[in-house]
Amino acid sequence: MSRQAKKTPDVFLAFSHTIELPKHWPTVSPSRRTTRRALMIEVQHLTKRYGPVTAVDDVSFRAEKGEILGLLGPNGAGKTTTMRVLTGYMPATEGSATVAGYDVFTNPIEAKRRVGYLPETPPLYPDMTVREYLTFVAKLKLPGSVSRSERISRVNGVMTKTNITDMANRHCAKLSKGYKQRVGLAQALIHDPEVLILDEPTAGLDPKQIIEVRDLIRALAGNHTVVLSTHILPEVSQTCRRVVIINRGRVVAVDTPDNLTQQLKGSATLYVQVDAAGADAAAALSTIIGVRQVSEHDRREQSVGFEVASDTERDIRRDVARMIVDKGWGLLELRPLRLSLEDIFLQLTTDENQLAGGSKEFAFPFDGAQGDAAEAASESEATPNA
Repeated sequence: MSRQAKKTPDVFLAFSHTIELPKHWPTVSPSRRTTRRALMIEVQHLTKRYGPVTAVDDVSFRAEKGEILGLLGPNGAGKTTTMRVLTGYMPATEGSATVAGYDVFTNPIEAKRRVGYLPETPPLYPDMTVREYLTFVAKLKLPGSVSRSERISRVNGVMTKTNITDMANRHCAKLSKGYKQRVGLAQALIHDPEVLILDEPTAGLDPKQIIEVRDLIRALAGNHTVVLSTHILPEVSQTCRRVVIINRGRVVAVDTPDNLTQQLKGSATLYVQVDAAGADAAAALSTIIGVRQVSEHDRREQSVGFEVASDTERDIRRDVARMIVDKGWGLLELRPLRLSLEDIFLQLTTDENQLAGGSKEFAFPFDGAQGDAAEAASESEATPNA
């Protein structure tokens, strides 16, 4: 079968064929756009159902201009469905979503023009070279008024930005997993969108490739607003400023990792290791203003380590250090203790699972026979007219 006769991947067809604005289609006047220019993405009460299965349930969040926002959740939590709705790949059942000031349901053409989308599996043509593929994408996504020389310049620019210039003449089928992800990212960037939506961009990569993709995503911040979906915890902590944690289709937390730590623990905690020469250091630490609790963490031959919990609005580090020095004890270590993102994630999702009580109605959206039905419904709804 010739290259021209091959069927376009559904995700690419649904997204790309609506980028070019038809001549007879009226443009949207600036007055009809939302006035909050600092907000690039705003999702309000978004719900997506597949028959009896609710994949996304009343999800709301925002992303500011230039921000990298992490969408974190276990497999089947509803992350991909949320992204598909945001990109206009499928409609929502309820709720609203705006991208760069345009509603993705009432102004889908304008919204899609401002979004670059990288699905979990990049929609590449295996028998095209990297340059041929990106040139093809540029013809689809760039306005007809763009000259051939400008298209070539765009292709060369995104290849340089994603570090794939050395693979320009290699067929996509012969690329490694890491290079396929880079080419997929290049096609998402080629029309210089204001918003990038990346679904599991490091899935299946080796450690070196993961670091390279992370660095590339961080470099895109500022010029682009990035929504990054993943179930890999280090991915979010090393790349994103804020995190949206989704479990069983619902948002269970939206904040920075540091703020989530304070909210979950309810207090600030220090680790203090003291050489107190046998004195009762715990009792002495308990007398410091603002200290809630002192508990022994570990004990060695000549030192004891304590966890000292205090009010979150009071920094007691100077008071702790001053008291230990005044008593003539040895201060061996003083550092804040924070919950890791893994601790936060497990605490939030475990609490949600316990609330669900293990009943079938709270099962993950894409498990078993219901999952098959949901996937089939997803494919039928994901059409260019959706």
